[in-house]
Amino acid sequence: MPLRPFSREQAWLLPPTLDELIPDDHPVRFAAAFVDSLDAAAWEAMEIDLQGDPRGAGAYHPRALLGVWVYGFMTGVRSSRKLEAACRDQVPYLWLVGMQQPDHNTLWRFYKAHRDRMRTLLKHTVRTAVRAGLVELAIQAVDGTRIAANAGTRHTHDAQGLQRLLSRTEQAIADLEAQNATGGDAPPATLPQELADAQALRRRVDDALARVAAEDGPRYTNLTDADAALLKTGMGGFITGYNAQALVSPLASPDEGAGGRLITAVDVSASADDHPHLAPLIEAAQENIDAARDVVTVADAGYHSGANLATCHAGGHTVLMPETHERRRRNPYHKDHFTYRPETDTYLCPQQKVLTYTHRLTHGNGYRVKRYQANGRDCRTCPAFGVCTSSQRGRSIKISAYEPILQRHRQLMATAPAKQVYRRRSTIVEPVFGLLKEWHSARRFLLRGRSHVASEWHLLATAFNLKSLHALWRSGSSPASPQGQTRHWHRLVHPTRHLSVLLSPFSVPRTRILRQPLGERAGVRGSFCYDGPLRWAVPRRIRAESVCIWRDFRRSTLTLALSRRGRGNYFATA
Repeated sequence: MPLRPFSREQAWLLPPTLDELIPDDHPVRFAAAFVDSLDAAAWEAMEIDLQGDPRGAGAYHPRALLGVWVYGFMTGVRSSRKLEAACRDQVPYLWLVGMQQPDHNTLWRFYKAHRDRMRTLLKHTVRTAVRAGLVELAIQAVDGTRIAANAGTRHTHDAQGLQRLLSRTEQAIADLEAQNATGGDAPPATLPQELADAQALRRRVDDALARVAAEDGPRYTNLTDADAALLKTGMGGFITGYNAQALVSPLASPDEGAGGRLITAVDVSASADDHPHLAPLIEAAQENIDAARDVVTVADAGYHSGANLATCHAGGHTVLMPETHERRRRNPYHKDHFTYRPETDTYLCPQQKVLTYTHRLTHGNGYRVKRYQANGRDCRTCPAFGVCTSSQRGRSIKISAYEPILQRHRQLMATAPAKQVYRRRSTIVEPVFGLLKEWHSARRFLLRGRSHVASEWHLLATAFNLKSLHALWRSGSSPASPQGQTRHWHRLVHPTRHLSVLLSPFSVPRTRILRQPLGERAGVRGSFCYDGPLRWAVPRRIRAESVCIWRDFRRSTLTLALSRRGRGNYFATA
């Protein structure tokens, strides 16, 4: 096989434009189309002025800077210096900024000034997908993942560790002051760098001690990122990071296996507890979707509590989630098997022993419960003693005000439809975190502070949604363009049969054959719709058994075939 000529000094005979070097279905075009589709209200919500100041030197256009950050998050590039290098070296970025080369300071100043208000971009991606009919508005799943903070775990201390660090710091400051003693000479104009660093460390340690000593303060605190927490990971270790939450809905697609996932709401906290996130995430997703219909939310046992069930019930939200102590409930002497008698405010155990109300107390989670206890003599003489309870004082149970709603939820979770729906939870939400960490380099946050980390998490969710929508659009399953509006239609006309076909470039499937049996009497006149995105017009009556549409990308052709029994086939190819 002969070798092709090779030369790095090869010149262009006719220099191409950058637009010719970017494929039509490249994700950078999708990111640019999304940014260009933002209306004036969206830019105003981000407090970005598209007009500019007529005075002074020319500034980079906000659409170019926002596009760089959006596409950077889509490709896992979140550093301003790496984005600067990409705008200088990579063709997609060069096309995105129009051959301009913003430096890292310009990119960082834009990001720092608008990142908190850029959270609204997530809502735009969600509503774009909803308007295009791509979101399966029947089920959504919520979960959380641990993401490391921009801080080292070795800088996380408890009160005792901070005291030891403070003692070492004060000793170091005393040694440095002794070394820099000048006797009768004038002191230096500025502190030596080592002494200034030691004094800054002492101030940070003092602030950390104040946080730990506070009444509701954390047990551990980090000197680099005060908002980050020490969290246990699934591998048994610990990281200094954040609990990143996401509510995810599946994307509907006519192609089996061509669907994706869409993040509809996100949140970030420095606590390992998932309970406080359930209701706010559902409310935020409902606002982003802008739909009044109820969506079934599935969550794992980490979100289960009577308070969450009561809140969701009051808001009209259907939630499916198992309990944390499911195995305990299988015990025949679990409190669920006790019968309540409201006329006497007592409970009857399975052995027909009476438990009477004694007092109220506060549960460890903060809500009030009522305590019922049986007579110790009755329990000691009961045949179930040692199985039901081993206390000499008798069996006792704690009943909260949420017990009725907990019982109803247990009955719901025991039904076959609820079990079938809940089995979809892991396949909906858990792959999202893996894709975010692999595709978007979201194993560690780059910003510090909970507010800034929340903005970064929102932009990661926005980038994930755009990547999912682009994959769906590229596969040909989306009926609309990235702007949520249908583009121009291509018309294919058969030269002899007078058969016209109207097809959208954002709805034509790739390597897919669509079939629909029409029957012997399925004659149509005028125009009719097929499978939503595809539409064609038949000017005269035709009886067809099946309709096939396929696209050949090697030959750049698209063919429509109408099969008729005993009368041959009609074909229209372009």
